[in-house]
Parts: sequence; structure tokens; C-alpha cells
Amino acid sequence: MDFVLTLVISFGIMMALSLVVFCTMKWWGVKVIGVTPVPLLTFIAILFTSGLDVGLIMFPLGEFPTYADAETGPEYAFTNPLAIEFGFWGFLIWSFYFLTSFYFCVIEPRVKFFEIPAVKVVNNIVIIGTCAFTASLFLIYLPYYIPEIGDGETVVTTFYIIVFCTILAAAYSSTDIKYVKILSLASSGLFAALIILMWLASGMGIGGFASSIGNIGGYFGNLHRFVLPINDYHEFYLFWWFAWSIMIGQFTSRFVGGLTTQQLLLALLVIPSIPLAVWFSVLYYYYTNDISTEGVLNLAMIVVGITFVVNSLDSLIRLYSDNLLLTPRRLGKPVYIAGNVAVLFGLTLLFQSQWLQIQWIGAIVVFIYLACVMFIVFRRHQEVMAIEASPEENTLDFNKIEGAH
Repeated sequence: MDFVLTLVISFGIMMALSLVVFCTMKWWGVKVIGVTPVPLLTFIAILFTSGLDVGLIMFPLGEFPTYADAETGPEYAFTNPLAIEFGFWGFLIWSFYFLTSFYFCVIEPRVKFFEIPAVKVVNNIVIIGTCAFTASLFLIYLPYYIPEIGDGETVVTTFYIIVFCTILAAAYSSTDIKYVKILSLASSGLFAALIILMWLASGMGIGGFASSIGNIGGYFGNLHRFVLPINDYHEFYLFWWFAWSIMIGQFTSRFVGGLTTQQLLLALLVIPSIPLAVWFSVLYYYYTNDISTEGVLNLAMIVVGITFVVNSLDSLIRLYSDNLLLTPRRLGKPVYIAGNVAVLFGLTLLFQSQWLQIQWIGAIVVFIYLACVMFIVFRRHQEVMAIEASPEENTLDFNKIEGAH
């Protein structure tokens, strides 16, 4: 089974990267415009905070020791732990989001592959499953960041309540699209504030930070090593990003604000990677200098983590609810909120128990990619190759989002 999964993700990555190259070359100068476009920085904030979750906050300090241990993890020995961490989250990974954002902006309106009933059902199962996986990660890691509650390892009742309330907040915020902009900008602002707080508390100064961030050069010097799975854990990450890719592209595509294709690719590769590099470099300084984050710093990380989770769940709930026509307007706000909370909290518990695994969801997404390519090749080839612009109805009006719900 493990060998089959490795083949699936390896094939998926090579297919996706090939499509990135093809789309960029074919539609190099096409202006990409979504249905409710926003300015570039707002779009990046929406993409960044929707496309990342609490793992960004909670994982690195626990992963650095693993990446540094040459005896138990010799496959990581080709570079330093910071470069490994950045490689699992940054730069090349964001090309997947470029591909899906571009597809849903420019190609899907002509192809309508995701409107095929069977595809729509499978896609929404993927969205709901990944949504619950995000919440389960948050639940699993809470004890390590709030050791004052419980024994620091066991998930106690208080943590279930925190996760339940987080899902409830996300379900409520998903009732109106105006919260997308508010949540995304707030998340970005809180994340920036957290980085500054951690930097000041460490006493690293400019010199210490520069020394730490310099280690990221080990990623770019070994970029080819991050394309295919390094080991099972890297494979887990790659499946995770594939599971996210379609739905994040489907959600964020509506906000693209007139960038050309190559500008969109460059923006997605570079702009989100900058805060990631800064954040990981600050945390790496904590690791290499054995600085504790207990107390206020852990609490600050939890607050930002909760905001990230609410933001991620908000975008996913909004997406599958729209796809299934289970909107607040149709169901009524109380029924809409209660139904989403019940489904997601139940699935969160299933992921926590390991009954469900994100690798399975990611594998399904790889097959969706393949099915979409085959559908275009055999059924929509001429229409797609004739595309020269975004759909006519998508106009570059940044005020549209104010009137959307």
C-alpha cells in the first residue's frame, strides 16, 4: 500500500508541475480575473491564510530535532533543518495553488468539469474531509502548547471545547463573504505581530536573524530533492498539499485581481514564501539556542493558530456549502451553522482516531487532476486551446466584493 501511495503522489506531482509549465507558456500574458477581484495584497492575504493552517504555527519546533538527527533520519542529512522545514511548506508547493487558481479563473468556466454530478460529489467529500483533518490537527497538538491544562500530552475535555468553539466560529463567519477579507487581513496582521513578538523575546537582533535565515539557502541549493517524496513524512506533506490544492484554488480564484498568468505564478511562488521564511527562521533560532516558548509565547501562538484555523475552515465551509447549494439563505442561518458544526466536529473525531487519513484524500485529488486532464483532452480540447482571456463576465471591479454575500 505504501509503495502504491508513493507512485500515486509522484505521478501527481510530475503531472501538476508539467501543467504549471504548460499553462504559463500557453497563456503567458492573459489577465487572470476572478468573479469578485480584490487588490494584490488582499488576494495574497486571502490565499496565504486560507491555504495554510495551524500546522504552520505548531509543527516546526517539534520537527527541527527530527530533521537534525542524522541517525534516525539520514535522508535529511543533505541540508540543514531550517531548509527542510521551508521546503515542506514554501515556494514550490505554491505552484499547485497557482495551477488550480488559474484553472478555476480561466479554464473551468469553459470546461465545467466540476459541475459534472459525480465529480461534484467527490470534490465536496474531499473538501469536507480536509476541513475536518485541519481541525483534528489542531486538537491533537493543543496539549503540547497548553501544558497547563491536563498533563501536556492527553487531549482532555477542555481541548474538545476549544476545537468545537473554533468550528462554530468558522461556521458563523462563513455565512457572509465580507468576513473573508476581515479574517484574512486580521490573520496576516496577527501573524506579523507574532513574528515581531517572538523576534523581540528571543533577543536575536538583526545579526542573529540574518544568520538564521541564511540557512534557507540550503533549500534552493537542493530544490530538486524536494520535488518527489524524501521519505514517508515528506510524502504525508505532499498528499496534504494535494488535498488542499483544488479547493483552495476553487475558493481563491474568485478573488484574483487582473494579474497576468506569469505574474500570478511569480506572486504565488515568492510573496507567501517570504513570511514563511521569516517565521521559520525566528523559530529556528529558538531551537538552535534552546530558548523556551512556555507561557505568553505559547499562548500567543495558540491565539494565532486559532485564527488560522477559523480562516481555513471558513473558506472550506463556504466552498462546499455553495457547491452543494446548502447556503445560509436557503437553510436559514441557525440550521446552516448547526449542520456544519455537527458534520465537521464528528469527522474531526474520526481523523483524531486515525480512522481517516489525509493520504487517502490526497490520492483522490490526484485522480481528480488526471480525470480533468483526460476530460479536456477528449471532450474540450478545442475550446480550451482557443482561450485567449478570462471570461467576459469577470470584470476588474474591486468594489464587487462589497456587494457579495
